[in-house]
Amino acid sequence: MSAIVAHWFRIPFWQRVMGAFVLGALAGWAFGPAAETWFGPLGDLYVTLIKMIAVPLVFFAVINAVSSLHGQQSIAALGGRTFLWFAITAVLAVGIGLAVGTVLQPGVLQMPLSVDPDYVPKDVPSVVQVLLGVVPSNVFHALTGIGEAKNAAGETVLKAGKGSILPVIFVAALIGFAMVKLGDKVALARKLAGEASEIAIQITRFVLEMTPLGTFGLIAALVGNYGFEQLLPLGSFVLALYLACTLHIVFTYGGLLLAHGLNPLKFFRGAAAGMQVAFVSSSSFASLPSSLRCVTHNLGVDKDYAAFAVPLGASIKMDGCGAIYPALCAVFISQYMGVPMSPEQYLIVLIASVLGSFGTAGVPGTAVVMATVVLTAAGLPLQVIGYLYAIDRVLDMMRTMTNVTGQMLVPVLVAKETGLLDRATYDAASTNVGIEEAA
Repeated sequence: MSAIVAHWFRIPFWQRVMGAFVLGALAGWAFGPAAETWFGPLGDLYVTLIKMIAVPLVFFAVINAVSSLHGQQSIAALGGRTFLWFAITAVLAVGIGLAVGTVLQPGVLQMPLSVDPDYVPKDVPSVVQVLLGVVPSNVFHALTGIGEAKNAAGETVLKAGKGSILPVIFVAALIGFAMVKLGDKVALARKLAGEASEIAIQITRFVLEMTPLGTFGLIAALVGNYGFEQLLPLGSFVLALYLACTLHIVFTYGGLLLAHGLNPLKFFRGAAAGMQVAFVSSSSFASLPSSLRCVTHNLGVDKDYAAFAVPLGASIKMDGCGAIYPALCAVFISQYMGVPMSPEQYLIVLIASVLGSFGTAGVPGTAVVMATVVLTAAGLPLQVIGYLYAIDRVLDMMRTMTNVTGQMLVPVLVAKETGLLDRATYDAASTNVGIEEAA
C-alpha cells in the first residue's frame, strides 16, 4: 500500500488532476444524470474543505503580512501598483470580449430563446453599501461567514453563507497595523500569528491533495447533468467566451510577462494547479488556498506581499466574470435584438466593466451582478442574463479560471517591479506544480 501511495505522489500534481478530469467526464457520460447522485458528493466535500481553510488562511496570512511588510515596502505603494494592474488588465479584457463578440457574432441565431425558469434577477448594491459592507458589525460573524438577511416577515435575521472575504481582510489588516504600532509589546502575538499562518498553510497542503478526487466528482456531476441539447442553442456564445478568455490568458497575460522580462511558460507552469482548481470549482474563493500557494511556492512572490494581494484579487480582480462576460453579453443581446451598439455604448460598457468590478467587490454572484450593472448602464435589455442562465455553470468554469489566472498574474508583475520576486524560484518552476515542499 505504501508503495502505491508513494507512486501516486510521484506523479506530477497537474497530471493527477488532468487524469481525474478525464475519468470524471467519462463517468458523467456513462452514468448520465445519476452521476450527480453517485459522484457529486465527492466534489461537494472537496469544495467545502477548501472553503473551510480559506478564511483562517487569509486571516492569519494578512495579519502576518501587514506586520512584516512594515518597514520593507510601503503598503500603500504596493496597493497602488496592484490596483493599477487590476485596472489595466480589466480594460484589456473588456476590449478582447467586445472584439471577439463582434467578430464571431454569437447573438445572430436562427431560433428564439427563452429565459431559464430558475433565473432570479440579482439586486445590485450601491457602491456605498459595498464599502460599508467591508466593515463588519461583528468580527466573529465576519470570520464565520454569517451575515444579515431579511426573513418573510421582513425581520433582520442572521444567515450563514452571507459573508465576504473583504471584511476578513479588513479585520486582519487592522490587527496587523495594531501590532506594528505596539511594537515589541506584542512580539509574542506577532510570533503566534506567524506560527498560526504556517499551520494554516500546512492544512492547505493536506486539503489540496484532495484536488484529483474533487475534480473527478465535480466533472462527473457536471457532464452527467448537461446534455448537448442544453448547450447547442447557445454553443456560439460558449465558444465565444472560451475563445475570448483563452486569448486574454495567452496573449494579454503572456505579453505582460514578456514585457516584464519573465518567461510566460514558467508562469503558466507554476500557476497550473491554481488554474485547474479554479476551472473545476468555479469559485475564486474556493481557489484561494491553491492560488496563494502557487504564487508563493511555485512562482517565487514574497509571502507577505502575496498574502495581501492574492486575497484582495479574489474579491475584486474578475477579468472573466467582470470584464469579458459582461462585454460579450452586451454584444450578444444587441445582435440578438438586431440593434447595433453605438460608439457611446461601447465606451460605457468599457467604463462600467472596469469600475463595476471594484464597486461590487465581494458581492456574491459576481458574473450576474456585473452583467446587470453593465447592461443597465449601456441601456441594453437584461433578459440576456436569463437566456444564458441555463448554461451558466459551463460558462463559469472558464470565467473563473480567467479570474484566478489574473489574480495570480498581477502579484507576479508587481513583485517583479518592486524586487519582491525570487527569480530563481520563478525560473525553476518544476513540472510538479503540486503542493509538496521542496526537498
